Amino acid sequence: MRKLKLQVQISVDGFICGPSGEMDFFMFKWDDKIKKYVIDLHQPVDLIVLGRKLAEGFIPYWADAKGNPDHPEHEFAYIMTDTPKVVFTKTLEINPWENTVLAKGDLAEEIKKLKEQPGGDIIAYGGANFDSSLIRENLVDEYHLFVNPVAAGKGLPIFAELPGPTKFKLVKASPFDCGITVMHYVRA
Repeated sequence: MRKLKLQVQISVDGFICGPSGEMDFFMFKWDDKIKKYVIDLHQPVDLIVLGRKLAEGFIPYWADAKGNPDHPEHEFAYIMTDTPKVVFTKTLEINPWENTVLAKGDLAEEIKKLKEQPGGDIIAYGGANFDSSLIRENLVDEYHLFVNPVAAGKGLPIFAELPGPTKFKLVKASPFDCGITVMHYVRA
């Protein structure tokens, strides 16, 4: 069965963005070592799943980066654009993106179907609601939390909808010179 990995930037106090979705407190000037971590994380991945809200900025951003040889993430953009994507939506009727399909059914059922299909790993990118739903439904097999050295104070968490305490097993902690520490967890 395919694994679902969640890769997300997070503050030390557990927020993936500010109260209005702002992400200005995260570090995006990554060094080559952290970029290699992300490339290695994507090696076994052959499907990206996204929430609709994030997809609206995510997919065009990577398409632009791929089309611009001067963009600092030009080479990685090929991975992000060439990997097939599934966007989970309740509102979109027409798919505006290439190499993407829309999923409109029950999130848990759709993800379980994707995990049962042959193929490589699946990686999830989403906003707080999408990520929270994946976590609440126990669909995430691996967590790659990019912990930024900042306490946001308030914002949107991804672990708030758990029914109670959930234990994790640390696979590896990887600190990087930019200040981010990637915490790789699986459920205990």
